[in-house]
Amino acid sequence: MKLQTLQRSGSLLAPAKKQLAVLGDANRIPAGTFSRQLQSCGRLQLTRSSLQTLQVNVGKVCNQTCTHCHVDAGPDRRESMSADTAGQVVDFLARSQVTTLDITGGAPEMNPQFRRLVSSARDLGKSVIDRCNLTILLANGFRDLPEFLARHAVNVVASLPCYLEENCDAQRGAGVFDQSISAIRLLNELGYGQPASELRLDLVYNPVGLGLPPDQEKLEEAYREQLSSRFGIAFNRLFTITNMPVSRFLDDLLRQGMYEQYMQKLIESFNPATVDGLMCRSLVSVDWNGYLYDCDFNQMLELALMDGAKPMHISELEGCDLIERQIETANHCLGCTAGSGSSCTGSLSPSGDGR
Repeated sequence: MKLQTLQRSGSLLAPAKKQLAVLGDANRIPAGTFSRQLQSCGRLQLTRSSLQTLQVNVGKVCNQTCTHCHVDAGPDRRESMSADTAGQVVDFLARSQVTTLDITGGAPEMNPQFRRLVSSARDLGKSVIDRCNLTILLANGFRDLPEFLARHAVNVVASLPCYLEENCDAQRGAGVFDQSISAIRLLNELGYGQPASELRLDLVYNPVGLGLPPDQEKLEEAYREQLSSRFGIAFNRLFTITNMPVSRFLDDLLRQGMYEQYMQKLIESFNPATVDGLMCRSLVSVDWNGYLYDCDFNQMLELALMDGAKPMHISELEGCDLIERQIETANHCLGCTAGSGSSCTGSLSPSGDGR
């Protein structure tokens, strides 16, 4: 894929190679690198121990433009998975032992292949996760989505970075909080997040600013109390996810002159107890063209899985090809191992300081 410089919200985002150059600049991070931190806990490298989840990024088209977005998604993006590539994803699901299809974007529901991927995966007996921004459920042309998701028992993992309107809107745009609450109510009416229901609704918290996520269990209690008492809405779990120094968030750090400070915080908060549970050890990421990566963050940095000199493609993959394979790492990986750790299913360890 051709690298290009993109203009977003008045700031200039570096293409992948420039981002990697910044992340690899030892002069900017004098305390060490991710590989050194791994070595400090007796590991020379990371390897994939199993392949349970296929995470598919169907493109960068989105109805929102969030300040922390590592995908640099937005309404003006055009990257979108084709019918042919979606078919190759379904073919892999049919021949593999993967148990979960995790669909992300952008707003994944805006991709024309979204419903095909969901229904095909469910027909194959796979669990399906939709990483939903909630507001898409209220958009024209998508108002039947809640019923579609419920009919196929899709697990909804929904972004709600704060239970306070001002903090949520500061990160995701004016009016997003009120729309998100309305969307959760629609999901609750269908059974999502309700006691004794099999329809799961999990919420995602991202810190506002330069902090690490607080204790996940305590924050979940606060979310549950606030959202129930103020809005009468329910959910299953809260996932706390660290803002990764990639793409739009990395650009903001550099623009504010806070990059070194943030990376130093990640280094000092490195938690060895998170390493065994890192999501890249049981997941593989697929981009909108069908190429493979160790995780969604590596995808945004164009750190592709390689077969010799050729990028690996979903059409040629057998699940066993990736077991015990070394995982490509760089200094952005510090975000997954800081404090209580961070993954697509929230924190990785009860220990760690969420400063």
